[in-house]
Amino acid sequence: MGRNILVPIDQSDQATKALEYALEEYPDEHITVLHVLQLDSTATHGDEGFLYRDEFLEQLHEASEERLETAREHAAEQGIEIDTELVRGEPARAITEYIENNDIDHVVIGSHGRSGPTRVLLGSVAEAVTRRAPVPVTTVR
Repeated sequence: MGRNILVPIDQSDQATKALEYALEEYPDEHITVLHVLQLDSTATHGDEGFLYRDEFLEQLHEASEERLETAREHAAEQGIEIDTELVRGEPARAITEYIENNDIDHVVIGSHGRSGPTRVLLGSVAEAVTRRAPVPVTTVR
């Protein structure tokens, strides 16, 4: 079997371009598309700590599953079967942990194309993954 390629996605155009790049460049490799559901911004603070409203959490989960289904359909249109994974957490950390806990050989991730002061001030998931990943990372603009 070939290499295992990981493509983390969100709702951005850059993520779509990263998936397209991976499908073009690695059509014979095993591709996994990963979406990270970040929950910290959906919580309200209560007596027991952070609580998530079930309805809202369900909507986020459904939207994430739809995003992954769109990725599967896009790959299928090119005759490529991919795997998809949905995990919860802080995106850069969750992606890095996924890489470390699975047999990933290469990452293809979308970049927002920031440079100079905005890159330093804002940071990015792509930049953090590139620095932390124990495998090669290709960023796609």
